[in-house]
Amino acid sequence: MKTICEWCSSENVECIASSVFWELPDGTRAIEITETPTYSCPDCSMIYQSEAIVKEIEDQLFLIDCKQIGKVTTFQKLMEIPRLLKRNYFDFSS
Repeated sequence: MKTICEWCSSENVECIASSVFWELPDGTRAIEITETPTYSCPDCSMIYQSEAIVKEIEDQLFLIDCKQIGKVTTFQKLMEIPRLLKRNYFDFSS
């Protein structure tokens, strides 16, 4: 399946790894998440994460003890942190 840019509908989209900055759910601080799966579109110059990756990050941050995260972590290490709950019971979107 060909990936299409969510901004300009171009088929010239590349999958890259990039850093993103995220505010923790409690609002106390922000962290840098490196090596995050990211799309880059050379046609419109947009660099963005898919909705699925955004949801994955937000759910993980909501379900873990964020005190154990430093100022910088990789996407993979963030996803490997054990969850306190099995799923986000406050997400009614699905």
